[in-house]
Amino acid sequence: MDLTKNPLQYKSTRLFLFLGSFFLANALIAEFIGVKIFSLEKVLGFEPFALSMFGEDGLSFDLTAGVLLWPVVFIMTDVINEYFGISGVRLLSFIAAGLITYAFVMFFLAINTHPSDFWVFRATDSGKVDMQLAFATIFGQGNWIIAGSLVAFLVGQLIDVYVFHFIKKITGDKYIWLRATGSTLFSQLIDSFIVLFIAFYFNPNTGWSATKVFAIGVVNYSYKFTMAIVLTPLIYVAHGFIERYLGHDEALRLKTIAMTEDKAFEAKRSMK
Repeated sequence: MDLTKNPLQYKSTRLFLFLGSFFLANALIAEFIGVKIFSLEKVLGFEPFALSMFGEDGLSFDLTAGVLLWPVVFIMTDVINEYFGISGVRLLSFIAAGLITYAFVMFFLAINTHPSDFWVFRATDSGKVDMQLAFATIFGQGNWIIAGSLVAFLVGQLIDVYVFHFIKKITGDKYIWLRATGSTLFSQLIDSFIVLFIAFYFNPNTGWSATKVFAIGVVNYSYKFTMAIVLTPLIYVAHGFIERYLGHDEALRLKTIAMTEDKAFEAKRSMK
């Protein structure tokens, strides 16, 4: 590397900044819009299903709005993993978790500031709206949900990284779809149940049973499974753009370095 050049002049640096920024933005947005629950069936023009599973009746695809973006986050994880290795994904995952935590602390402080009298009630076509209550309801997610989503995010990210690396070690540079989609499917399976168990099973205020967690987890995961398969072509689109941007030689260099560092990381971990 030429020490006289600004690091931002290197395409690899700009690529990491772009991928990392997009990854962090999607992770933050997905976390914050997750407070809304929507009906997938109604979005698609169907009446809600009434599924029965593990003794739980009336199950339907009522999903958090965060699922609209989490598949993008995991695709970005696999793309970053391909070119910047385990260290790149771990760095961005911990930064994302830190930023999400920081944001919720700021939300808590904002909610607890005393509102101006003129702002509290706002007249709308549907009547008066209590703005303080609305603000607190939207931004003030429960501590159990926050903890569950953060733990699930970090565990899911780390599992995605290692499964991706494990598959790539076996298949080499071939079968991009297998390591990308395979790692996402496995990590999303773990993620789906961790967040539900922490947020609703261990939470003494909800009293969810294990069977209810498993039933809702299976419904949620079936959506994530489907989306991971459907979005697989986007991985090849992303790779195509990156290969053209970097050039074949630079792209190969980054992937070779990432794989070498991943092997060194694994060897170091096995010696502990």
